[in-house]
Amino acid sequence: MAQPAAPTPQHPLNDRRFVLIGIPVLALLVLIPRGLLHARSWQEVVVAWLISLVFTTCFWLSGRALWLGLFRRMPRVEQTARRLWWLAGTNTLTAMLVTLGLGNVAAWAQGGHLDAATFWVEFGLNMVPTVVVQLIYESRHFFQQWTENVRRAEQLQSAGVQSQLEALQSQLDPHFLFNSLNTLSALIEPENEPAQQFVEQLSDVYRYVLLARDRTTVPLSEELAFVDTYLALHKVRFRDNLRVTQHIPPAALGQSVAPLSVQLLVENALKHNVASREHPLELRLTADLTAGCFLVENTLRPRTAGLAPGTGTGLRNVQHRYELLRAPRPVKVSATDGWFRVCLPLLAAR
Repeated sequence: MAQPAAPTPQHPLNDRRFVLIGIPVLALLVLIPRGLLHARSWQEVVVAWLISLVFTTCFWLSGRALWLGLFRRMPRVEQTARRLWWLAGTNTLTAMLVTLGLGNVAAWAQGGHLDAATFWVEFGLNMVPTVVVQLIYESRHFFQQWTENVRRAEQLQSAGVQSQLEALQSQLDPHFLFNSLNTLSALIEPENEPAQQFVEQLSDVYRYVLLARDRTTVPLSEELAFVDTYLALHKVRFRDNLRVTQHIPPAALGQSVAPLSVQLLVENALKHNVASREHPLELRLTADLTAGCFLVENTLRPRTAGLAPGTGTGLRNVQHRYELLRAPRPVKVSATDGWFRVCLPLLAAR
């Protein structure tokens, strides 16, 4: 399967309607405290509005550029408070400087000087469009994030249900299964320890599947313990035809992965590749904290008979689940030098 392209970040702004409607309306509103309702003619209103339109446009576009620049530098939810403090401080300083500069120019043109009382009144009025613009963009961004999180949660739940159905498609009833396994264990002769162990491992596999189906992520240590049990069952059948090596740094065990994702890759390797005495199937499980990924590798010798070729549905489902979990990087798939490799991004512990 070809490696999926990394998702392209969406531009946080699509605000043409806000700009085209918001600037003229806001330019008119800020004239009300400046005496718009007491204008002597409509020509005076138009001139005042046009002047206000120029200043409002400058404040709007500069505030927009400032918000966008800060958003690109601090886009994460936990950076919201810091971003807002930067917006407040920078906007206040900008409004003060603009008010001071324009006020002095206007006072000089009229043959006077800008007094403190006039400065503070004009500064307060100039803060209105600045604050309104920032509230519009920050509130709109907050609402977009909320709707996106709701949509992502619904998709993640749907993907989890699909994964459960695939993992449990042969299971009719959990209680029936475990009762049957207990009965089978009781029927096995006590001295037949391999058979007893096999039944216990089989119970552990299905128990993990049932426990993990309601979780979006699981610690890597739990997933690997499950995979070890799963591989132990297959080693009974494959024996030395299956060779497994693991290199897992202890620090990686606290990271998280999507439940059953490592198991699915191991299952695919066993299902679609030759495992014989002449060509044993080699399986390598490695965690790389520097790259932030868990690597599953297997020798690539596709079966030429027996099972139908894989459709890639399970692997696509894993890729989609990691996208919904907002993994720091996409699932990478490659097939080179006789090896099939899948790199699952390690997720922060939850």
